Amino acid sequence: MNNPILLTIAVCEVGFWVLVIGGLCLRYLARMRRASTITLALLPVLDLVLVAAVALDLHRGGEVEFAHRLAGIYLGWTVVFAHSTVAWLDVRFAHRFAGGPAPVKPPKSGPQAYRNEIRGFVKWLCAAAIALAITYGLAYTVADSEQAAALKTVIQPLGVITFFWFVTGPLWVLGSKNTDSKDASSKDTAGERSRH
Repeated sequence: MNNPILLTIAVCEVGFWVLVIGGLCLRYLARMRRASTITLALLPVLDLVLVAAVALDLHRGGEVEFAHRLAGIYLGWTVVFAHSTVAWLDVRFAHRFAGGPAPVKPPKSGPQAYRNEIRGFVKWLCAAAIALAITYGLAYTVADSEQAAALKTVIQPLGVITFFWFVTGPLWVLGSKNTDSKDASSKDTAGERSRH
């Protein structure tokens, strides 16, 4: 944790969970809905803190390391997925502490599972686009030429993540769906034969 950017990412991640859990506790345990809303509304401040930390480090001439590229990826992730994470937890807090409906478990196979995976993959593409925009924006504003060249290599880890997300997400579920369809078709055919 000698790297100031890694330290800032860690602080922002801890801060994220403190604000989320704290905000939901205020809502469902303390019954302080307005305070809860204000607490959760502070989440984007953490993103601004991280952007400022990276920009300041670059401006001071800091050598670009993986942490600087990770910061862009982390920011893209939080911008796109923070809301759904809060919503996921909110349902569970409401069920546990406020008599809300039980969380619905998403299907692991079938058309709905495939649609869910596609939706998640599209959200990741949006997160990757935001990560590129932030990282390239820093490269063209506060970074020198050497720093900018190093920052732009963020496209490599983004490409790797995108590939594995697609293979283990939509493609995997699609393959499972096709296998299930073939199995069902085989059972139907065997049933028809047994009746004859």
